[in-house]
Amino acid sequence: MRVIGVEEFGGPEALRVLDVPEPQAGPGEVRIRVHAAAVNPTDTLLRSGAHAQRLSDRQPPYVPGMDAAGVVDQVGPETGDRLAVGQRVVALVVPTGPHGGAYADLLVVPAASVVPAPEGADFAAASTLLMNALTARLALDELGLAPGDTVAVIGAAGALGGYAIQLAKADGLRVIADAAPADEKLVRELGADHVVPRGDEVAERIRELVPDGVPGLVDGSLQGEKLFGALADGGRLAVFRGWSGGAERGIDVRPVLVSDFATDTERLDRLRRQAEEGILTLRVAEVFPADRAAAAHRLLEAGGVRGRPVLDLS
Repeated sequence: MRVIGVEEFGGPEALRVLDVPEPQAGPGEVRIRVHAAAVNPTDTLLRSGAHAQRLSDRQPPYVPGMDAAGVVDQVGPETGDRLAVGQRVVALVVPTGPHGGAYADLLVVPAASVVPAPEGADFAAASTLLMNALTARLALDELGLAPGDTVAVIGAAGALGGYAIQLAKADGLRVIADAAPADEKLVRELGADHVVPRGDEVAERIRELVPDGVPGLVDGSLQGEKLFGALADGGRLAVFRGWSGGAERGIDVRPVLVSDFATDTERLDRLRRQAEEGILTLRVAEVFPADRAAAAHRLLEAGGVRGRPVLDLS
């Protein structure tokens, strides 16, 4: 069967269409005929070798991809009756796991990582949901804010930031978000109550709106300690990609690792329902055929992508 992966780590040009043995679903697993796989920043990290240590016990090819949409085509034993052959589904994938990532014709994953695809969404749109929406959900849960509180979302126009805004509004929070001039309309449409200019002075602009600082902040732009100035004493900062920096004024840095929750079926299915209800907006930047995966990675790494590139594996 076909996968898109790397035999040696490198730039986008390292991605190859490769033939590997067809996987079989084991106990507690299902196999999905993948139709679409979203392209996320973590995919470029795996391709370049940033996750090499976590793959040290594996043989190449290394296959990226944390987001898949497709149809169940095999159900292993001990999976219960929640999923059935022929069902349209989405899956959250851990590409450093035993079966590799989502850039594959056939994908075996734990049944607990699979939920029905949102009704009304095509495969490309459906594939953009789980990884970023779950990351945003976990970040907000780490902040522990109450309805009526204020949260700041930095990197608001991106996929993670957009979901963070929409989930925060669904939680009853007041949202301050950053945006470039070209993205301000988008960020407001996503639900931000206040928009400040993105850039090096974003913390100061937030303080102008909230003089004592915000109690919680989602750092979707990976700015780390540069954002401390936006936080109140004792505030919480949700961070990603393993960032860990020193804090000040009692600020509580909360790392979020989405792969730790890949089998949290209840959370995944709630996000699916919120997409069906229109609470979450599925955004596709561009669809690429599988053999142009390198172009999809280049587009993402160039920055400024609104929504997610998607690989068409149908």
